[in-house]
Amino acid sequence: MSRYMPEGWNLPEIDDLNRQFFTSGKLLVQQCTECGTVQHLPEDVCHDCHAMTFDWVEASGNGTIYSYVIVHHPVHDMLRERVPYGVILVQLDDYPSIRIVGNLVDVDPSEIAIGKPVSVSFEEVEGADGEMVTIPQWVAA
Repeated sequence: MSRYMPEGWNLPEIDDLNRQFFTSGKLLVQQCTECGTVQHLPEDVCHDCHAMTFDWVEASGNGTIYSYVIVHHPVHDMLRERVPYGVILVQLDDYPSIRIVGNLVDVDPSEIAIGKPVSVSFEEVEGADGEMVTIPQWVAA
């Protein structure tokens, strides 16, 4: 996939907590090893039982649009040529308690609708330190 956001756009800061999510090239979510709860964003503590040990499990990458916003005003000059664009909140099919934000990259913003099925697509970008970062984006399913 070609780069969706402009060259030079800030990438997520990779740390020990989110490294798997942003570098695996898979749609991974945390799963508590104590109670089995799945969660996203990655955190140090389980939302349910407050344990602090996790595994990563792969989600199917399929979901539906739970909510969205169409961006018409460029919040930064680098985005001037990109507007309008759609930012969506995706509810995962296999983990409905998890919702992930991202860009819908292949649909005209006027066609975005709640309930529309989408699939994950990864954009691979080299970070400043040379580490490859995989950014989840969304496409129509």
